[in-house]
Amino acid sequence: MLRINDDITLQDWEMTESFVRSSGPGGQNVNKVSTAVELRFEAARSPSLPDPVKNRLKRIAGRRWTKDGAIVIQCEDTRSQARNREIARARLGELIARALVKPKRRIATKPTYGSVKRRLAAKKARGDVKALRGKVSEE
Repeated sequence: MLRINDDITLQDWEMTESFVRSSGPGGQNVNKVSTAVELRFEAARSPSLPDPVKNRLKRIAGRRWTKDGAIVIQCEDTRSQARNREIARARLGELIARALVKPKRRIATKPTYGSVKRRLAAKKARGDVKALRGKVSEE
């Protein structure tokens, strides 16, 4: 069971872990021990997450989101299988916590009259400077 906040707790059946051989640190040990973890969370079918959170999670997860609606997180940072498992679960929790934050709605604004005038005056002045860089006429 993975606790995200007071309201959201992920059940064990929603997550599956598989252990594979790591390509990271470990010397000869990496050839015989499966220390890397691949955590798979069935996000689309999860009853723990509301639909708006699932939509934000899909956008945040990016290429970690599979076609069947699962999030796959791989971790092979350490030589310890247990530590890699903790890191993968922490990354999943962090990802879901980021998806829980509702983005602030943007309010469209219009530039002030004075700022438009200042911008156009600066463009005119810059254009005049560049115009003076040309060849001098014979007249």
